[in-house]
Amino acid sequence: MLNTTKLTAAVLALAMAGPLAAQDGAPKSGGTLNVVIQPEPPSLMLGLVQNGPTQMVGGDIYESLLRYDFDLKPEGQLAESWEISEDGKTYTFKLREGVVFHDGEPFTSADVEFSMDKFLRESHSRMRTYMEHVESIETPDDHTVVFNLKQPFGPFIGIFEPGTAPMIPKHIYEGTDFANNEANNTPIGTGPFKFDKWEKGSFIHLVKNDDYYMEGKPYVDEVYYHVIPDAASRAVAYETGKVDVLPGGSVENFDVARIQAMDNTCITDKGWEYFGPLSWMWVNNDNKPLDDVKVRKAIMHGIDRQFAKDALWNGLGKVSTGPLSSSTRFYDGETPDITFDPEKAKTLLEESSYDGETIRILGLPYGETWQRWAEAVKQNLSEIGMTTEIVPSDVAGWNQKVADRDFDLAFTYLYQYGDPALGVSRTYMGDNAAPGSPWNNVANYQNAETDKLFAEAALMASPEERKAAYKEIQDKIVEDVPNIWLLELGFPTIYRCDVKNPVNTAFGVNDGFRDVWIDK
Repeated sequence: MLNTTKLTAAVLALAMAGPLAAQDGAPKSGGTLNVVIQPEPPSLMLGLVQNGPTQMVGGDIYESLLRYDFDLKPEGQLAESWEISEDGKTYTFKLREGVVFHDGEPFTSADVEFSMDKFLRESHSRMRTYMEHVESIETPDDHTVVFNLKQPFGPFIGIFEPGTAPMIPKHIYEGTDFANNEANNTPIGTGPFKFDKWEKGSFIHLVKNDDYYMEGKPYVDEVYYHVIPDAASRAVAYETGKVDVLPGGSVENFDVARIQAMDNTCITDKGWEYFGPLSWMWVNNDNKPLDDVKVRKAIMHGIDRQFAKDALWNGLGKVSTGPLSSSTRFYDGETPDITFDPEKAKTLLEESSYDGETIRILGLPYGETWQRWAEAVKQNLSEIGMTTEIVPSDVAGWNQKVADRDFDLAFTYLYQYGDPALGVSRTYMGDNAAPGSPWNNVANYQNAETDKLFAEAALMASPEERKAAYKEIQDKIVEDVPNIWLLELGFPTIYRCDVKNPVNTAFGVNDGFRDVWIDK
């Protein structure tokens, strides 16, 4: 049993925290919500598959212990309160009472222990890494869970969201082959909506969970996720009234302004704070002349990122200042100068080892916006005196070329998961640079000093100490320019204005439909 005298007295969250966004009046019950989902998810079993579409649908079926507001502050979900010990090594969660899974079985601390210590350790690569910091899990009663860490791990309080730590029903999965359990086809969680039907290539249908533990919620009766492969057809589906919500990335950016001008249409770029999608160009630091920091700095100063934001992304998002998104904890925008300065770029290039070599630009094959962006970068670099070529590729080819390090510059964007220890260090740590993955330290950036700082900062209990460490890290990395940082991407969610409150946490539509209501 945990000695609670070692715990801090402050309770960090209460159970019934209200939705974060304005609701424009008293919520109304009833109605059908029609949403685009693209691409079609390979599975809805969120403990096994974590790609974007699976998280979007699965986030209304499964839940975790916490949710996170737009400032990444935790609030209660399946946990009604929690405490953290003064030494940062013990986390005690008090679970809500009266919660049941969709099949009617009670949700208890045994499900938390099974989910975190068994199922996710085996099946979820990101969670397996986080759980390496956990020494043991105690369940002193059905509604108390205690995590005992080996050492302080600052980001730990930020991992309890459905895409990372979904609560899996122990009574269905214990002792089974997780990947081949037949229940994967009819997912069962504790969430506000229950799985009903999946017509492959057409739609996924969820229905209201009448036994949901929050009285009166969810407000809508059902949700249809419509599978519409073509971006232009998705835009038409909204224009004709077939769908009510276009999640971020559903339509081409050049269509956003036209759709936004329609009657009864609202738009927001909120709901991406936890993911913090940051775009950059990988720089192959092993290839000459890109191993020359002056060449990398010339490229950095030679690219007009404000133009990309205004002309290609419709003014949404922000120009990046370095390796951290401004929504990520411990972000500091006062990094060394990387602003657009073509004259400075030309001078740096003249002083560098660049000798007219052709630089290969690997575009990201995610639609016309990204193709135009590659063309804009090619133009920018030609204007400072570099010779470049764009290498065409499909998604499979892009994955292979980046994994094999077969590029000079390669467009990408990655999620940051709210904390630099969760989503940033992986792309800069020297021991995470082996070829074979498009998601690790693809640039092969090697800096023993920042490696040491990353390792130390993740284990600091004090937020103030972590902030100082990550400030130093950001400055050192930006000075080295191992990658060419572009934009904090703005992925707007477009929706009917009579659909109220669709984006109300840092995860956007991935877990927001609990609080949605339709004003009709």
